[in-house]
Parts: sequence; structure tokens; C-alpha cells
Amino acid sequence: MQNHEIKRRGLLLVLSSPSGAGKSTLSKLLLEKDDNIILSVSSTTRASRQGEIEGKDYNFVSESAFEDLVRQNGFLEHATVFEHSYGTPAAPVEDLLKKGSDVLFDIDWQGTQQLNEKVGADLVRVFILPPSKRELEKRLKSRAQDSDRVVSMRMAKADAEISHWAEYDYVIINDDIDQAEAELFTILKAERMKRFRQSGIASFVGALTQD
Repeated sequence: MQNHEIKRRGLLLVLSSPSGAGKSTLSKLLLEKDDNIILSVSSTTRASRQGEIEGKDYNFVSESAFEDLVRQNGFLEHATVFEHSYGTPAAPVEDLLKKGSDVLFDIDWQGTQQLNEKVGADLVRVFILPPSKRELEKRLKSRAQDSDRVVSMRMAKADAEISHWAEYDYVIINDDIDQAEAELFTILKAERMKRFRQSGIASFVGALTQD
């Protein structure tokens, strides 16, 4: 039997959640433990902050350059947040997918909707839920990153964010971070094995049946 290389097209893995549900922690664990997944790097019109690295944290671009990409349909998704624009350039993501690398997105439901319109079957959507509203508030307060006012604002926004859970392919209830991590890895491994992502499988099966 001849050897047939079975290549795989990469996938786009989206993690969304209300603030405090554990999305950022799960993203970090995934990136640390899986060498074949890469965090998407967004372009932004805001100035770089201390410690941020060009090309790693963000691609820092001018307003005019950003608007040019919007007109050229060069973003997979983009939005304006607090007077600054953010977007995911399409070309580098497509290059990674062709090479068989997976791309991780830590974005909200609005960005996920835009991605779904652009990439279709390449997209795998996972929504992270807290075990309860009380636990969500507790986590937000324990982070000690936000004032009580900001925590209240995040809690008020949580219901609107959670209402979009049914738009996702998978839902993980993050009651225990180790269990949630295991569930996320199971999802990723299964999605990587889907038939339509293995571009050489048809040739392999054809040769197998002829031997």
C-alpha cells in the first residue's frame, strides 16, 4: 500500500463568557499545554500600553490603515470599543489554517457572530458559564481588579451575554477549573478528528480499499 499523508486543516476555536466565568484562565491553560493552537492577534488603533509587544499582544495600526482594511473586507471581525477600533485580520488566520494550525479567539458573542458569517465550518464555538450568579460575583470581587462599581456593571451585563449561549456549539459550566479544562481539551481533540478537516483521508481510504 502506498503511503498517503493525511493533512488537517486548522480550526478557529472561540471561547466566550461573561466576565469572571473563567474564559481567560482556560485560554491560558490551553495555550500553555497545546503547541498546535495559537492565540489570534488583533489589530487595534489604540496606542500600545507599557509592556505590550507589537505582533504578540496586538498589531498597532493607524485609523486610516484600519479603515482601509475594513473597506477591503480584510477583517474576519471588527468592532469599536471605547473610541478605539479592534479587528482580526483575515490573511494571517487563513495562512495558519492552511498549515494545520488552530487559532484561539477570546471574544464576545458579537465578534463570534461576525466570524460565523465569514468562516462557517472552520469555526468551533464554546461558551463558558459560571455555576451560579452568586459564584460569578464572588469571582469578580476576588480578582481585586475592579472597583465595586465596575463589578456591578459587569454583573448587570452578564445576563445579556449569557442569553446568547444557544448560539454556541458547546457549553461548559465552569464549576471546577480542572474539569472545565478537561472538557475543553476533549472538544478540541474531537473537532480536530472530524472527517472534513482531514484533507487526505479520501485518498487514503481509496488506496486502502484497492489493496
